[in-house]
Amino acid sequence: METLGYLIDGFGVALAPHNLMFALLGAFLGTLIGALPGLGPANGVAILIPLAFSLGLRPETALIMLTSVYAGAMYGGRISSILLNIPGDEPAMMTCLDGYPMAQKGKAAEALAISAIASFIGSLIATIGLILLAPVLADFALTFGPAEYFALFMLAFATLGGITGKNPMKTVVAACLGLMISTMGIDSTGVQRYTFNMLELYEGVDFIIAIVGLFAISELLFFIEERAGKGRKTIAVSKLKLSWADIRHVLPSSLRGGVLGFIAGVLPGAGASLGSFISYTLEKKIVGKKGHFGDGDPRGVAAPEAGNNGASSGALVPMLTLGVPGSGTTAVLLALLISMNITPGPLMFTQNADIVWGVIAALLIGNFLLLLLNIPLVGIFVRLLSVPPMYLLPVVTLVAFVGIYSISNSTFDLYFMVAFGVAGYLLRKLEIPLVPIILGLLLGPEMEKNLRHTLDISNGDWSALWDSGLAMGLWIVALVGLVLPYIVGPILRRRMRAAAETEASDRQ
Repeated sequence: METLGYLIDGFGVALAPHNLMFALLGAFLGTLIGALPGLGPANGVAILIPLAFSLGLRPETALIMLTSVYAGAMYGGRISSILLNIPGDEPAMMTCLDGYPMAQKGKAAEALAISAIASFIGSLIATIGLILLAPVLADFALTFGPAEYFALFMLAFATLGGITGKNPMKTVVAACLGLMISTMGIDSTGVQRYTFNMLELYEGVDFIIAIVGLFAISELLFFIEERAGKGRKTIAVSKLKLSWADIRHVLPSSLRGGVLGFIAGVLPGAGASLGSFISYTLEKKIVGKKGHFGDGDPRGVAAPEAGNNGASSGALVPMLTLGVPGSGTTAVLLALLISMNITPGPLMFTQNADIVWGVIAALLIGNFLLLLLNIPLVGIFVRLLSVPPMYLLPVVTLVAFVGIYSISNSTFDLYFMVAFGVAGYLLRKLEIPLVPIILGLLLGPEMEKNLRHTLDISNGDWSALWDSGLAMGLWIVALVGLVLPYIVGPILRRRMRAAAETEASDRQ
């Protein structure tokens, strides 16, 4: 009953006219961003964070808008997958397998509608799971001491291989780089570290500058290099012909995909890609020979879309309750909270209950807004795909630069942002993931604080870091999470490639 009372209060926050307006704006912008191949939700949220600051939004309003962008981008990723056979982001890859064949058969409108409905069901299931699970996990996390929190941060870094899906060694290098950057500034004892006698670095590196530079500016550089001036041809979308029988046909697939996706999202490091893959794979096995997966089966569109949208909402559970992001985008949202002097974790459910439950209520409302947006307005999102990036780049660049400058009115921050952008571009060229850098930058200060606290309490005894049963359990899980990507990661990627190649050959 207590949870229900908090949720009702959350609806009071979410239904405030200005919050509802920004939720609608975020859902619309998120869908546009998701429809553009290569941008993805993490870049979309990073680009729009400066806008939230420049508008002077309250914390709950900013978070509602950006979580709506996140949810909208997960919806929008299916559009280019179905119409172009180019996934808007990695989780939407499995949607290509049956979505594009449906479009080739003249059923693009049906594929887009089915994917929107499945996305709605997956997100709804995950949001309900968030409502039920988050308070329980938050109460459990209140038993954590500094040693347990340090072990939890180690677990977060150990599971990064699953979030990034890249070479585990490069992930470790990126995380260490992020931790190194986090030590810049004046430490808790008043000692300068890596400031080079520059006043601008005394307070360390601003999260927002680093995020916008690494994600948004580096993405712009890739656009300039690879796709500037190129338009895209899309498959024409005919009039929608979808019956209730068609919806009932894909409903079981959507429900199963939503549950599997939520489970994958809650596990730190699993992420939406795994949710999409296991949902598609399980559905194919359940249907068996009765289906025509890879040749335009609607269930092959519904299952992965429900899976990746369920995982995206599920990833908010560890971020809100433990302060540990479950995906790259939630790492960016974590930076937003920290920059607003809000500490994610169990105490957030008591100290900032209006923000937490306002966001959860906004997610529920946003799911319905996205469903209403994505079916009648799909023509607008489709036409966006034919706009050459050379026209979109100036707009994105303007938002990033004006937003960052409006936060501090410092030209140094603009140069710093560009420097991070160039560094991000070079790191991506070397296939070094950016999310671990951001996570190291975000969690580094808290990690150091908990380490110092533990050693102060134990008079310098390092064994105190794993002395309790809970801390030891977290260390064991972290060790497993560090080793597992070396074993499971290559197998999973081979299977995903094999599945895509098999379906492609079957279509031919």
